[in-house]
Amino acid sequence: MKSKMQILKQALIVLGLMVGSLSMLSMFGFVANAALLNATDVPGSVTEASGGQTSLRGLILTIVDYFLGFLGLLAVIMVIYGGVTYVSSAGNDEAVGKAKKIIMYALIGIVIILLSFVVVKAVLEAGTGTE
Repeated sequence: MKSKMQILKQALIVLGLMVGSLSMLSMFGFVANAALLNATDVPGSVTEASGGQTSLRGLILTIVDYFLGFLGLLAVIMVIYGGVTYVSSAGNDEAVGKAKKIIMYALIGIVIILLSFVVVKAVLEAGTGTE
């Protein structure tokens, strides 16, 4: 059985990876928003000159996109963690079973996240004519 220090160490590593990944993603998001500020004359643009959303649907879609992106990132991190656990199990049947469950549940989570992204996008963009 793992000690509490090992579990805490693993949790801090996963948290650090998540924070680092999210900070990199947000940096790229700021760059993309700055590029959109200069593209206000593009037909179908969803941003105003101030960089905000022009509709409630656009705002909700942006929030849901970021939230589902975070959950997708978390699921990918769990797949990686399950793979590392599987490789480092050294033939221990209990550890192998645990790693397989982690990978299976993370992959199920990725499928659910992708399906929910499609459903939310279809519902929020229904009737707006946007791409």
